[in-house]
Amino acid sequence: MVDLQTSVGELKLKNPTMLASGILGETGELLMRVAESGAGAVVTKSIGLEPREGHPNPTVIEFEFGLLNAVGLANPGIEDFREQFQIAKKGEVPVIGSIFGKGAGEFVDLATKMEDYGASAVELNLSCPHAEGLGQEIGAEPKNVELITKEVKGSVSIPVFPKLTPNVKDIVALADAASKGGADAVVAINSVRAMAISPETKMPILANKIGGLSGTAIRPIGVRCVYEIWREVSIPIIGVGGISSGMDALQYLMAGASAVQIGSGVWIGGPGVFSNVCKEIEEFLEENGHKSVKEVIGAAHSC
Repeated sequence: MVDLQTSVGELKLKNPTMLASGILGETGELLMRVAESGAGAVVTKSIGLEPREGHPNPTVIEFEFGLLNAVGLANPGIEDFREQFQIAKKGEVPVIGSIFGKGAGEFVDLATKMEDYGASAVELNLSCPHAEGLGQEIGAEPKNVELITKEVKGSVSIPVFPKLTPNVKDIVALADAASKGGADAVVAINSVRAMAISPETKMPILANKIGGLSGTAIRPIGVRCVYEIWREVSIPIIGVGGISSGMDALQYLMAGASAVQIGSGVWIGGPGVFSNVCKEIEEFLEENGHKSVKEVIGAAHSC
């Protein structure tokens, strides 16, 4: 029997899969459904201090190799999210609260609220590529990542996971800044800044023009980012981007991730993707003589 249990810092998981923020994460019922479908943990939709409508439609385009979205951090606000969070906890897996803000003060206020709600950890969205004055516009600067992480760490006792943007010259510098700020782990990566144009209308398809690309197309970018971070910064990593199978997840684990998040894979394959990914990981490990998933974490660095 292969042991799929893993840990990200102090956070213990029954298996290495998590629901990524932004997919099925706005209501407690959906989060609970994902937990019951086999995810080792769930991450909420990114929540701000106040309700936010986000960008007008169209906000999502589906491609053969991924999704392009510019939802714009639409959310109900932290106060109205309390009830949904309590429902999500009934799924009996760790619930990680994703938050966004305009600066350290807002992140601190949101993190303390999430801790009060019973969050097992808090994920700092420092990487959304399509929200003005938020996300990567803040998180592309290492000094901001370090400051916000440090302020949040000083205000809560639960683990803090900054989510990093790949839309920079050097993501390792961001991971290093997060580590210096006291992060318990980093999440890599968020979506890649991108756009699509309709030849018929001669116009961008998304109402916001620019969005974030996720799914299969960005998996090689995510794997590379995790590999580089693991090599240079001594901090646990949660890998994200284009995972829909056990072999996809194993790429991230062998690059150095202690766990992985699945987003677009849920959009395409439904919540059953978590149990499928875990089954495929278990079969691979057993066939190759491994007794624990922990044995392959960082394995690609030994060659």
